Amino acid sequence: MTGALSTRFTRVRKRTWLTFLSAFCVLYTLSSLSDSVSLPQINYPWSTTAPESSRVCTPEAYAGGHWAQRPTASNATRMSRPQDALAFAGFEGCACNRKSDWNLASDKEEQYDRFPQAQSWEWIPGEECQGMGRLDKEKLVKDLVEGGGWYFVGDSVTGNHFFSLSCILYPHVISTPDYTSGSFHRGWPQNLYLSPSSPLVDKITFPKNFNISSTALVTFPRIDLLFSQKQLVEIHKEMHAARRTPLEDASLFSDEATWTLPIEEYLAEFFAPSANYATMVVSTAGHWRPSLFSKVSPEGLDGVIALFEFAMKRWADTLQAALTKDQKAVLEGDPNWPARPPKRAVVRPYLPGHESCHNFRAPWTEVQPFQGNRYNWGEIWRYNKIFETLLDPKTSKYPNIHYLGIDRPARLRPDAHTTGDCLHIMTGAGVLEGWTHYIWHYVTHLPYRQ
Repeated sequence: MTGALSTRFTRVRKRTWLTFLSAFCVLYTLSSLSDSVSLPQINYPWSTTAPESSRVCTPEAYAGGHWAQRPTASNATRMSRPQDALAFAGFEGCACNRKSDWNLASDKEEQYDRFPQAQSWEWIPGEECQGMGRLDKEKLVKDLVEGGGWYFVGDSVTGNHFFSLSCILYPHVISTPDYTSGSFHRGWPQNLYLSPSSPLVDKITFPKNFNISSTALVTFPRIDLLFSQKQLVEIHKEMHAARRTPLEDASLFSDEATWTLPIEEYLAEFFAPSANYATMVVSTAGHWRPSLFSKVSPEGLDGVIALFEFAMKRWADTLQAALTKDQKAVLEGDPNWPARPPKRAVVRPYLPGHESCHNFRAPWTEVQPFQGNRYNWGEIWRYNKIFETLLDPKTSKYPNIHYLGIDRPARLRPDAHTTGDCLHIMTGAGVLEGWTHYIWHYVTHLPYRQ
C-alpha cells in the first residue's frame, strides 16, 4: 500500500514538473522570437544580454553587415584626458596595464579630436544573424570557466585583442604580468584570471581541479610565426629537398626582430590536463614578409607566400592530430582528461592596415583598394586565402580547426587604429570587441556545445 501511494505521488510530481517545464519552454520560445525581431546589438556598457537563437550566425553572414552610428556610453562630447576613452567605450576599466593609453589610442593629445566619434559605431551583422544575442561580459566570464578558456596565438595585433578582452571582462578578471614596474619583454605570456572578489564566483560551477589563482581564463603568448625560426629553417629546407643544387643560404632569416615559439611548446600548454583551455584563437601573416624572410627561395614575396602555404599545412596537420587525440581521450573518458567538450581552434583572418588612416573620422561603406603595397598589406588576402582553402569544411581534413572569415568589419574601419601606426587597432571602437563577440557566439554554437 505504501509503495503504491509512493509510486502514485511520484507520477503526480513528475507530471507537475513536466507541465511546468513545458510552460517554461513555451514562454522562453515566445520570448526568443520576440527578441529576434530586432537586429542584434553590442550595447554599452558591455553587460547587457538578450535571448539567443540556437542557429549559428555564419562568418559570411556576420561579415555581410554594416557599421551603424549610435550614441557613446558617455554624455561627454569631447576628450580632455586619456581616461575619457574608457568612458566613451563604456568600459569600467581594463585588467591589463600594458601600454593602456596606446591600446586605447588616447596617448596623443593632438589626436583627441577622434573621440568620441571612433566609439560611436556598432557593427550590425547580416540579416541571417538576427537573434545572435548581445555581448554579456558576465555570461562570457562564466563560460570561460565552465566551458573552457581561450588561448591566443598571434602577434601584436592579437595583443590588441587580448587587451580589449581584459577591458570587456573587467572588473571580473585580473591580468598578469604587472607592467607598472616599467620592465617588460614582448615575449612574456599574458594571462587573465578570475578575480576572487568578483560577485560571479558564487554563481559559477567550477570544473574539477580549477584553481582561481592559477587556472587562466585567457592566455596570450606572443607567437608571430606559429613555428620557431629554427623549425621554419628546417621546413624551408624540406620544401626544397628535391632541388638538384642546395640552397645558396639556408639560414632563411634576416636579423629583423620577431617573437615566436616552437609549436610543440605552446601546444603542450594548450593541451595540458591541468589547464582549462577550450579554444585556440589563431591569426598570423603580418611578420611573414620578405624583410624578415630575406633568404627565402624563391626570393621575394612570392617565395614567402609559397613557404607560408607549405608551413601552414604542416601546422594544421600537427594541430589537428593533437585535437583528434584530445577528442578521443574525452570521448573515451580518459581519467587524465577532465569531463568537458573536445577542444577546437579558430583561425581569424589577418588584417592589412589602412593607408593614411589618421586622416579618416568615420567607417567606409566599402573596402577600398590599396594605392601602394606597404609591408605586405596589399597581399594579405593571399595569406588568408591559403587558410580559407586549407580549412574549407567541404574538403578539409581538419574538422576541429575553423576558419572564420570575419575581417570585413575591420577592413571598413580606417578610423579605428592606434595613434602611432595604421596597423594596430584601438580598443573600444568595436572592431576588437566584435571579434570577441563573434568568436564567443561561434564556439558556443558548435554541435557538441548544444
